Amino acid sequence: MSKAELKDFTFKSRHIGPTNDDEAFMLQYLGFENSEDFISSVIPNEIFDSENNTISIAGGCDQNEALKEINLISKKNVEYRSLIGLGYHSTIIPPVVQRNVLENPNWYTAYTPYQAEISQGRLEALFNFQTLISELTGLPISNSSLLDEATAAAEAISLSLSVRKNKNANKFLVDQETLPQTFDVLKTRCEPLGIVLEIFDHNHFKIDNTVF
Repeated sequence: MSKAELKDFTFKSRHIGPTNDDEAFMLQYLGFENSEDFISSVIPNEIFDSENNTISIAGGCDQNEALKEINLISKKNVEYRSLIGLGYHSTIIPPVVQRNVLENPNWYTAYTPYQAEISQGRLEALFNFQTLISELTGLPISNSSLLDEATAAAEAISLSLSVRKNKNANKFLVDQETLPQTFDVLKTRCEPLGIVLEIFDHNHFKIDNTVF
């Protein structure tokens, strides 16, 4: 890369978005002469006035009006019992937990400078959940999963692998009743680690030196 090219390769040029040449190339690749033609092909005709090249959207409203409108729309929903199975089922959530943990934006908007995502707030929410349960029950400790079932199972395999006595063992037995979404995560985690997954029936199985 020449000095002239390096000079153009700045933070601004890499983050502001496409240049005019970039935009022209993309439009040509998609088969459009200009951005107006592209936009008119994407936006539904119900809201786009192609003659005046404008979008016909009703005027805005304040927060209270928006909440009323959303409430009316939500009443059209019909709730049916979920029959998906596979580990997914309805759960009774205590209102105090729902309001102070799940519906508290302090948790899901929290983040750290190096982890700008929901994870940090999720961990803090779980910590508060544990504290709340301990106070409600009077018990000294409270369990709270930091991972979903599939990820927890994958972590368990990684732990088992690292502490295995026979370093040549590379096979892990998985119960045949394991949910498919959990098994898929295990396959993804185990493939790069060289772990062989074997589905077994807990009534009939054999453990040899290859199993850890």
